[in-house]
Amino acid sequence: MELWVGYAAAALIGISLGFIGGGGSIITIPVLVYLFHIEPTLATAYSLFIVGVTSLVGGVQRVLSKTIDLRSALLLAIPSTATVYVTRHFVLPQIPESIRLSETLVITRDMALMLFFAVIMILASLRMIRDKQAGERYFVNHYYIAVILLGSVIGIITGIVGAGGGFLIIPVLIVFLGLPMKRALGTSLVVIASNSLIGVFGNLNLVKQINFEFLFTLTALAVAGVFIGTYLTKFFEGRKLKSGFGWFALAVALFVIVKETGILALRDFNH
Repeated sequence: MELWVGYAAAALIGISLGFIGGGGSIITIPVLVYLFHIEPTLATAYSLFIVGVTSLVGGVQRVLSKTIDLRSALLLAIPSTATVYVTRHFVLPQIPESIRLSETLVITRDMALMLFFAVIMILASLRMIRDKQAGERYFVNHYYIAVILLGSVIGIITGIVGAGGGFLIIPVLIVFLGLPMKRALGTSLVVIASNSLIGVFGNLNLVKQINFEFLFTLTALAVAGVFIGTYLTKFFEGRKLKSGFGWFALAVALFVIVKETGILALRDFNH
């Protein structure tokens, strides 16, 4: 049962990317960890590949429909892609296997990763629930610097949690680069694809552990979801679905926190 639910969730990732330009990647890690029982650090490599390929397909669709801004994509992708690679190659392997919080309480790297991911997921879900569209460009005299700094932050987060970061990328494109929402959504897919696919190869030790047959199956389902999502845009308003998906993502984030802190409390009790 878990297997089929996981496959359905993989398709949902693509549907979200095709329909609302982001958001779906945020559920990839919970799907991989809790439904397919993949260890969290390794799951980030799976997630980056699935999200990268799916976003690339969605990005090509947006290129053909001329709803992207390549200049803005490059401006944001260069710093974010660089920091994704650095984070995956240098930072992630240095995170200790366990962190001792007290004499009896020890938190593992996997648990810390899932809790950090849950926090990022809450921020993403709140962004989707609010769905406020910024219209004017701010910090006009210094927006290049702001985009570079924010792109670097996006790269670090993407590198650690293995999510695309669309909930951060889209506001940067709108607020600092003045793109309209529709063009920002298309442009974000190009940036997400670049960050994710470069991130996959930032840690080759993880790549060697990947079951590629399984990975390609999940990726194919997600890519199919992109075409379904793109088709659905002809009939439904993306904003309402985005808000609904935000509530779903928030519920998943709270589940992750409850599950991981429950495990932590149980370990402390056993000590």
